Amino acid sequence: KVKDTLMLFFGHKTSSDYSTHQQRKKTVSFSSMPTEKKISSASDCINSMVDGSELRKVRSNSRVYHRYFLLDADMQSLRWEPSKKESDKAKIDVKSIKEVRTGKNTDTFRTNGNSDQISEDCAFSIIYGENYESLDLVANSADVANIWVTGLRYLISYGKHTLNMIQSSQDNMRASWLGDLFDEADVIGGKCISLCSAVQLIKKLSPGLKNVKIELKFKELHKVKDKIGSDVTKEEFIEVFHDLCTRPEIYFLLVQFSSNKEFLDTKDLMIFLEAEQGMAKVSEDISVEIIQKYEPSKEGQLKGWLSLDGFINYLMSADCHIFDPEQKIVCQDMNQPLSHYYINSSHNTYLIEDQFRGPSDITGYIRALKMGCRSVELDVWDGPDNEPVIYTGHTMTSHIVFRSVIDIINKYAFVASEFPLILCLENHCSLMQQKVMFQHLKKILGDKIHADPPNLEDNYLPSPSDLKGKILLKGKKLASNCTGSEGEVTDEDEGAEMSQRMNNEGGEQQTVVQPKKFQLSKDLSDLVTLCKSVRFKDFQTAFQNQKHWELCSFNEVFASRCATDHPGDFVNYNKKFLARVYPSPMRIDSSNMNPQDFWKCGCQIVAMNYQTPGLMMDLNIGWFRQNGNCGYVLRPAIMREQVSYFSANTKDSVPGVSPQLLHIKIISGQNLPKPKGSGAKGDVVDPYVYVEIHGIPADCAEQRTKTIHQNGDNPIFDESFEFQINLPELAMVRFVVLDDDYIGDEFIGQYTIPFECIQPGFRHIPLQSLTGEVLPHAWLFVHVAITNRRGGGKPHKRGLSVRKGKKGREYATMRILFIKAIDEVFKSAAQPLREATDLRENMQYLQGAGHCDTLQMSCHQTVTVTAQMLITCPFLPCSQMIQTSRTLLESSDSVYERILQVQKSAMEFHENLHDMGVKEGLKGRKLHKSVESFTWNITILKGQADLLKHARAEVLENLKQIHYAALTCNLAKGGAGPSSGSESRGRRSLEAIPEKAVGENDITDEEN
Repeated sequence: KVKDTLMLFFGHKTSSDYSTHQQRKKTVSFSSMPTEKKISSASDCINSMVDGSELRKVRSNSRVYHRYFLLDADMQSLRWEPSKKESDKAKIDVKSIKEVRTGKNTDTFRTNGNSDQISEDCAFSIIYGENYESLDLVANSADVANIWVTGLRYLISYGKHTLNMIQSSQDNMRASWLGDLFDEADVIGGKCISLCSAVQLIKKLSPGLKNVKIELKFKELHKVKDKIGSDVTKEEFIEVFHDLCTRPEIYFLLVQFSSNKEFLDTKDLMIFLEAEQGMAKVSEDISVEIIQKYEPSKEGQLKGWLSLDGFINYLMSADCHIFDPEQKIVCQDMNQPLSHYYINSSHNTYLIEDQFRGPSDITGYIRALKMGCRSVELDVWDGPDNEPVIYTGHTMTSHIVFRSVIDIINKYAFVASEFPLILCLENHCSLMQQKVMFQHLKKILGDKIHADPPNLEDNYLPSPSDLKGKILLKGKKLASNCTGSEGEVTDEDEGAEMSQRMNNEGGEQQTVVQPKKFQLSKDLSDLVTLCKSVRFKDFQTAFQNQKHWELCSFNEVFASRCATDHPGDFVNYNKKFLARVYPSPMRIDSSNMNPQDFWKCGCQIVAMNYQTPGLMMDLNIGWFRQNGNCGYVLRPAIMREQVSYFSANTKDSVPGVSPQLLHIKIISGQNLPKPKGSGAKGDVVDPYVYVEIHGIPADCAEQRTKTIHQNGDNPIFDESFEFQINLPELAMVRFVVLDDDYIGDEFIGQYTIPFECIQPGFRHIPLQSLTGEVLPHAWLFVHVAITNRRGGGKPHKRGLSVRKGKKGREYATMRILFIKAIDEVFKSAAQPLREATDLRENMQYLQGAGHCDTLQMSCHQTVTVTAQMLITCPFLPCSQMIQTSRTLLESSDSVYERILQVQKSAMEFHENLHDMGVKEGLKGRKLHKSVESFTWNITILKGQADLLKHARAEVLENLKQIHYAALTCNLAKGGAGPSSGSESRGRRSLEAIPEKAVGENDITDEEN
């Protein structure tokens, strides 16, 4: 009777009906595969526990036993079978359970020889009895582990009142909300609505579902009930919504933060927002605002409760997008020289297919400019009727009139961005048609063309801000002493280079194309001001002779050779000069090169074939999505500073840059479509996910999830990956979803994002098609944690736990130049560098060891709890963290100043460095190595000073939060806290925390 009552209460069949239910699951319908009941409440969890699960019981002796565990129907005991023990001993009384611990967090797991092969998400332990024994279990999936953990915690918390608690919880909020919607649709009051109306109503609530699937679910339900007619009752409507729209992975997330409730109250939500989503200055008002915006039920809105459905709405909203909203507007310094930015660039912009036979069209320019492109190409030739035309010379591409292209550029130049647009003019016209070109440019573009000559006293180009609304022409220019109306210059002809390649492939003898000369109109020449095209010879010649307004174009193959043979020189060259890299002529199919290969060298203008989708264009589009998609992205500081060391091919950590650990968990996918070009029958997909890191060679990596068979609607992956990012400012993360059971095409969707734009916490990722369009309602759900970045949950997930203790530390060291006077200066940096490292690492080691990880929460999450504990128990490890923080605050100023002083003293030798080396007898490679070591040392000093400055700001922020919590809870001076001796000592430690504004910083940077 008890079991039957329990089954009825949970909305299931009685025990006598269970055999029928089990038999039905064995039948296979070709119209729809059977699915398990979705978990969306504690009642679902307890019901599943009553049914039972196969779990693995782990022992410390490396043995693992497969047992079938189930909860007795009266919910009083947990038992397992088969077992050698007598039946009354192979069980645990629920009352005796002290704790349910997630993960591998007992001695048994730690000492088990197979522990490394056990997933953290599938492991949990039941601590029970007076002697605190542990029953250590491993589920077959994270979902099954979550069911047992959630159900057991409810039973521990509410005991015999569990049923009453469940009865008054979230399920009623959902039923009430859906009931109201159903009543609105039931206009005639007949207690039922048509099948079509029911399908449309669920489609409205969950747009990603297909109509046919919703309709099929209703029909299956009617068939089970032997119902005649297709009308849908309220109960049927709610049941189908529950089956199709419930997301178990979000339910389990909700109960982690809800203190075993079926909803989040305002305080629960505050903890979630701060600890996981990394939201600063969270208040109860913010929680209320979110609940009012996303909670669908009236009851939830009135009581300030966020139900599962409200939580899903919030997590799928723009507020929880993985892309940082601050990067959706221009947020970088736009006052640096033009050469300090990556510039979104197009190659053969006029083409919409391949570059040998493809058609030319003005839509190529419209598309590129709307996408934020800031450098477009115009390959201009003589045309009929004295009108210049644009096409790829020596090929079979079609022609478009030059004037119509300039009209389009005038119309769209500044639609997506107000910053300067570069027109790469490849001029092959006669003098007569050059005059026509000049007339069109002046008449149509007018004052938008930047006509002011470069300032000869400047060493760098103007900034993007200085050039707002201006169009720069890149092209050949006559010598300044030319007095005639025309003069002779060398021709630039990428088309001839490609034509030669094609002829060579056809078996014709290979010849070297010598640069041709042609006549250039002075009027056209005068329009070129800041981007004069010149030929590149070598880096030494460029450093000595090239002017800052002169620009070299590099063939992809030659640029790759420069990057391999002279990585440091290439980076230094690009600090001052613009470099344009264009695709190899061998790419007759208009395929794309990898832009990262040249961005890592600092090349600003990497010209991409916009008409060709794929990985390389994904990287380009993803990269320039940052900084408001304005087409300009500030390069990493280490690639801009005049004296700094960086090699494009580094396969190790970057000097002066603190590596970041990126922890990504791929949780689930939603509404994954069949690959567009797939020849497979049906709509079923077998998805898996690749996570790719693109950046400097040391950062490039990829990991993949397992395949989820025959589930594109809501596949649960639950797999975690960790990556070390050595140069975060240049790294990108790409998520790719593929079909493992494909015919013809495996690509489902992708999303590419700069590392610096990723928001930590639980985030949804909108998937895009091969051509860059957003796939309707197709998402990945992930969890992200990043070293030292707010949010992301527990410190160990943010990578802090890998910080080394003092014995295992690596300290920054200075390289020897073999120039005695300078080596003496750098030698004096050893002690302050060591002190700076200790100050930072001591702080991170404490956090990583979990010393402030109260109740397994993050420091941000528990500031109020921490403040209370510090008052009552001042000798807890959190007090140690505060003391370490105070040490850092007190010592960092002087250490920082000593490092900067060494840097300043060393820089006094910079201008005479070469001569000093020669005097010491250094020459050739040894002299070059000495100069390189100097830049290395300066980079280390600057980087370590910046890291200390950042650590100080972070410590101030953390202490400020604890101080604020103490004031809020009346635990600080004048509050109502206890007053015993030990408690007074704790209070004094809180009072000593400075009350200055968050972010205020005593450290100043002399270079800024």
